[in-house]
Amino acid sequence: MSSSSPALKPDVALSLTLSPSPTKPARIEAINKSEERGLRLIQLLLKCANHTSSGNLHRADACLLHISPLASATGDSMQRLAAQFAYALASRLVKRWPGLYKALANRSLQLSNHEMDPSWALFSQAFPYLRFAYAIIAQTLVRAMSAERVIHVVDLGSGDPNFWVPLIQSFALMAQAREPPQLKITCVNNNKVVLEKLGLRLVKEAEGLDIPFQFNPVNVSLKELTIDMLKVRSGEALAFVSILNLHVLLAEDDRVDAHFGPNKGNKVKDCKQMGQFLAMVRSMSPKLFFLVEQEADHNLDRLVDRFLEGLHYYSAMFDSLDVNCGSLSCEERLAVEKMFGREIVDVVACEGLEREERHERYARWIVRFVGAGFKPAHMWCDAKQIIEAYGKDGYKIMNDKSSLMICWHERPLYAVSAWIS
Repeated sequence: MSSSSPALKPDVALSLTLSPSPTKPARIEAINKSEERGLRLIQLLLKCANHTSSGNLHRADACLLHISPLASATGDSMQRLAAQFAYALASRLVKRWPGLYKALANRSLQLSNHEMDPSWALFSQAFPYLRFAYAIIAQTLVRAMSAERVIHVVDLGSGDPNFWVPLIQSFALMAQAREPPQLKITCVNNNKVVLEKLGLRLVKEAEGLDIPFQFNPVNVSLKELTIDMLKVRSGEALAFVSILNLHVLLAEDDRVDAHFGPNKGNKVKDCKQMGQFLAMVRSMSPKLFFLVEQEADHNLDRLVDRFLEGLHYYSAMFDSLDVNCGSLSCEERLAVEKMFGREIVDVVACEGLEREERHERYARWIVRFVGAGFKPAHMWCDAKQIIEAYGKDGYKIMNDKSSLMICWHERPLYAVSAWIS
């Protein structure tokens, strides 16, 4: 890089996937060119982010013009990542013309949430991140509820049968030594189709296992949820499960801070909506609250800070996709990466209430949950067994501050934690 190029922060080491060490000089030269191209793309992306943040449209446009021939949706991991971030920056620039942006957005027909996105199912099946999280939650939940007669578990938005069906099966196995517990699952989801499909699937599963079961669908968003909708009854052992959804409650109209506010660094941003939600949950005295969130700081006010953090986080994600996508076709891998591309667009191009992908690191969630009166709970997890059952080389599960970090090599990508009220 030239001396005038923006430097990466010391803790931001982007992951670039390279082929195995070759022996032929031509292959070595190709890898050197790939490294040069990757560094050049990082330089251009950071310049473009700075120009976009400062409102310098002409210089941002010039950067995108240089990025376009180097980035590619079908190239190596850095090229594919650059294509997603370049699109996000372009989307932010086009938003200065609302009519033009809306016309393009309608044309693209982007999906509003991963519940209706078939690429989410592809990601869940081909890569073990969520299966790790599901196994950790299931092991802890079944053990904690082993002596309970009436169990009520609330799903805060995931609606994934890949989690709930095995969990019901685990409760059925637990019941072999005694009378089966009465199991109620409440699923909160603003997608009616998801609720209908999940309900039919779970009722059928429970009937086949001959365990008393009740399914309570709640067709609202987390922002609209009230305590009465959950139909919590006296005597129920209550648990909540939030998988990659709670951060949407951090969305607030903070556009003034984004443009003019001071850089708050590591300070946790106050959020009235999140505080009220956690207070409502705690008032029901749940036995456990499970939280799975992206281990990234994408809830920062300044665009450039979010952009750097996003490059760091998604470069590791794209690296893992590149290495372990053998079960996917080229089209399927592209669909999964576009799914992450929609997250990137939200992080980079959106502000205020529109920006919902406000991922925060576990250290910030500790402050929020402890402030709401929760305490960390121990999780029962045989990490080695889970890795061997679901994982491949490169994946790790590590303990960190009473949470379990699901990692790609040494980079945490998802944090799993349990809380008691």
